[in-house]
Amino acid sequence: MDRIAAPAVAAAGPGELIARQDSTVAIVAFVGLAAALVLLFPFPPVLDYANHYARIWLLSGGIGEPPFPEIYAVDWNRTFTNVGIDVLATWMGPLVGADRLAGALLFLAIVLPPLGAIGLHRALFGGRHHWQTAMLSLGWCATMIGGFINFQIGLGMALFFACIDLRLQRRNPAVVFAWRLAAALLLTVMHLFALGFYMAIVCGLEFSWRIDIVRSKAGLMRLAGRLALALGACVLPPLALYLHTAALPNAGGNGLGLAWNEGIILIVLNLLSAITTYVPVVDVVLVLPLILICTRAVRAGDIRLHAGLGVAACGLLLLSCVSPRHMLGTGWISWRFPIMTALVAMAMVCPFANLTRRQALLLALIINVAVFGRTGWVGWNWWLAQKDVAAVETVLKKVPAGAAVLPLGHEPETVSGLAHSNRHFAWGLDTFRHLPTLAVPLSHAFVPTLFTAKGKQPLSVLPPWSEIAVPEGNLLSIGVLSCPAMMQEYRNFTPYLLDWRRRFDFVFVANADIPDRYVGTLMPAGLTLVEDAGFAKLYAIDKAMPAEPLSIPAGCATAS
Repeated sequence: MDRIAAPAVAAAGPGELIARQDSTVAIVAFVGLAAALVLLFPFPPVLDYANHYARIWLLSGGIGEPPFPEIYAVDWNRTFTNVGIDVLATWMGPLVGADRLAGALLFLAIVLPPLGAIGLHRALFGGRHHWQTAMLSLGWCATMIGGFINFQIGLGMALFFACIDLRLQRRNPAVVFAWRLAAALLLTVMHLFALGFYMAIVCGLEFSWRIDIVRSKAGLMRLAGRLALALGACVLPPLALYLHTAALPNAGGNGLGLAWNEGIILIVLNLLSAITTYVPVVDVVLVLPLILICTRAVRAGDIRLHAGLGVAACGLLLLSCVSPRHMLGTGWISWRFPIMTALVAMAMVCPFANLTRRQALLLALIINVAVFGRTGWVGWNWWLAQKDVAAVETVLKKVPAGAAVLPLGHEPETVSGLAHSNRHFAWGLDTFRHLPTLAVPLSHAFVPTLFTAKGKQPLSVLPPWSEIAVPEGNLLSIGVLSCPAMMQEYRNFTPYLLDWRRRFDFVFVANADIPDRYVGTLMPAGLTLVEDAGFAKLYAIDKAMPAEPLSIPAGCATAS
């Protein structure tokens, strides 16, 4: 394996020794802190996590407990990808329990991507450079706080598989091809985007350190052949699985469902998803020192670069700018590529490998403050959110088994202020919309918004419950029950709103301690408050009340 020789040390004076860098202690500390956060806060403000937890609980054996045999079924022919945690829940859940398994998967989603980048960096550059500590900062990003568990774990797997791929490059081509087939199969099952990430890294590694190979026709042909074999090995498993299951997201939906990031500002905000958590300004401030380290190293001439991975990073950056925001019933597609770009970009460079002891200590201090500052920031927000989780658990204790719960929320006028930052992440997106799905494991009740999308989850809803269920759903404003215009706007996408008084037993209201932008604290007639826990409230539905409201609040005029 070729490596670019380290440049001469400009900063070290005569007689000064080059310091030995070691990132091991920082890596162990970060992994320990991540584990502590997961153990201390079982339901952190991570958007999709509560919904994933409910599905993990069902697949771990809960689906056999009443009343769920009459509500849910498992059909593995519904999908062929994005099912990694579902497979683990089915195999391991009955052995270790849903709580432990869900916590372990959340932990892996945090630590695997940066650890995979560190592993690839060590395979390329050797040593335990302080720069590897900086990669830990990428454990916190919008896709992590969004709760894209399969995707996050898949990124880490792709990076570790690339390390193995790097070691096998000079082996028998048949061995390399077989390995890539196996790796592609595992990544396809975990998440299709993880397979795409692996393919990008493999192509970058095939370009090697320098791109001299493209300067001759013979070298270019050899490269084209290797890339064709690599891509062929990676494409075969998903193709075979697709032909077997023929299930794609949004099957039977309205076309591709494309939505784009239009304009420079939205594209820049999308790129920042690689680092953003609860308040983007805080994240940018804490990541800026890591960027300055690289620019300073470039000016000092003390930086090494893997050119092939640079090509891969540029390709991923281009996809970050041009990919759609939503497509085929899948949201925030464009968020996937910035974190891929950042992981490859950090793994492909080695700044300041040659420093004196004093300089190395200063570098380690700056990097550790940035990394553990972000970890502390995330932990503080997780701690703040626990009172909201406790409110949800308190309310759900009042829900009897077998009940149907209609989840709604108070939509605030604006999202601002650090005091409530744990309730929102990235660009004002809420983190609490899926907390009502905890009624499934905690109350043995039905909630219509549990993830059951064909093409992405093996769980399906049985009739007649399927008539009031959606494969994926948001937390609508409580105003939808009082505003005919809002009801008309959403009823095509949320069939569970039709005749909601007869079909549901309770209304669960989240974010209830903040007035709703449309109706304030007003509730429709026929709802009796059962439990008020501040953030969460529970109302019993009087099924004898008429379906339409008798009066229309003034705020409804602006609802649509």
